[in-house]
Amino acid sequence: MTLSAGIAPGRRGGTGVIEQQVDAAWWRAVSWAREVCADPTAVYLDTETTGLGGDAEVVDIALVSADGRVLLDTLVRPQGPIPAAASRIHGIVAEDVRWAPGWDEVHAELCALLHGRAVVVYNADYDRRIVSQCCQRHRLADVAARWHCAMRQYAVFRGEGAGRRGHRWHRLEHAAVSFGAAPGGHRALGDALSCRAVVLGMAAAEA
Repeated sequence: MTLSAGIAPGRRGGTGVIEQQVDAAWWRAVSWAREVCADPTAVYLDTETTGLGGDAEVVDIALVSADGRVLLDTLVRPQGPIPAAASRIHGIVAEDVRWAPGWDEVHAELCALLHGRAVVVYNADYDRRIVSQCCQRHRLADVAARWHCAMRQYAVFRGEGAGRRGHRWHRLEHAAVSFGAAPGGHRALGDALSCRAVVLGMAAAEA
């Protein structure tokens, strides 16, 4: 199998049951990526936040179109503090968001941009939860969209199972670099573009 630097091991036409199952899963991941790339309304989203817990808020959000145009790129002023641990990851501190719009100001535009679209995120479960938390915190309607997780699909694409626990997750920057793309640097816009690069790379893979 000839692929880019993101080659998934084991795609060499094995005849055993395990090899056939892995090959079938790999093709499903590639097919998923091709379907996403064929959808001109699909978008790529990423957020940076104040943390991981139930009170975490968005401080940076970006949305990129299927053809790579920036649809949204804004800092967001949270109601709570930005812990130092979070700032060490994305570099955003309280002063940066002092004059940024709050979630209640970003919400309407975000809903309009995402409504009914396929929204592709690297680790969609996390970003979807944080977006929902922000909506609940501000007593606003949740975002209506069709969420897709590129991280799960990339794990299948790589074919690196971990027994009963499923596939091993890969960091976004590593996935992006495997296709020759620059890492996003833990900012929303850069990571949204990296996510798009990963999906494009998977879609271009050939057996």
